[in-house]
Amino acid sequence: MSLLACLVMLFGAVLGSLLRRWLPDHHLDEHARDIVRMGAGLVGTIAALVLGLLINSASSSYEAQRGEVRQIATNLILLDDLLEQYGPDAKPLRVLLRQAVDQMVDKIWRDHDSRSVVTYGVGTVAAAVYSGIHALPKESAVKKALVEQALQMAVPISQARLMLYERSKSSLPAPILIVLMFWLTVLFASYCLFSPVNPTSGVALVLVALSASGALFLILEMGEPFSGFMQISSAAIRTALSPLAP
Repeated sequence: MSLLACLVMLFGAVLGSLLRRWLPDHHLDEHARDIVRMGAGLVGTIAALVLGLLINSASSSYEAQRGEVRQIATNLILLDDLLEQYGPDAKPLRVLLRQAVDQMVDKIWRDHDSRSVVTYGVGTVAAAVYSGIHALPKESAVKKALVEQALQMAVPISQARLMLYERSKSSLPAPILIVLMFWLTVLFASYCLFSPVNPTSGVALVLVALSASGALFLILEMGEPFSGFMQISSAAIRTALSPLAP
């Protein structure tokens, strides 16, 4: 998508050069030049403002989701520690917890095709862990307190993972991307409408197009933090729970 945006902007520059040759001279007088320059300045300011807002929004969302991943890993460690303190009766739940973690990672990071795997609701591994904690015997005050703490810890884990499931499907709305590319294309057309293009200015236009498309690349990459070049690492969750002793 970013490379396509770069090509579209360069096409706008080519279109501007062609219009400069095709239009009569009285259409390219000083008055037209002033109007085009002022209009290009306005469009450039709006495009720069939108790009800045999109980058800031994408960066904030990216950092928030990375923080949620770390928080899930922390809560998993604490939950597993509570179940370990409960005793041997909770060991099957600890095994299920590790299975639920693997399933969650596969679903969010899309390591393989897991679209057919249901990861929330009745009958899932996560639901079995939660119901299993409910069913643990509360033979003493200590065990009752551990079960209550484990249940309180399991709820935010479920909420955070469901939030990550939904956010992993989000992307930049197409109308925003189309309008932004249109603005940038108009800008590049205005650059070449009154000035002839030589090798130096041609290289400069290519570099500017690459820079603008690089900004779009950052926005699109941070908008999909669980895939691509800038994906959030799953190591924090994968390595949160150590293997159980046989």
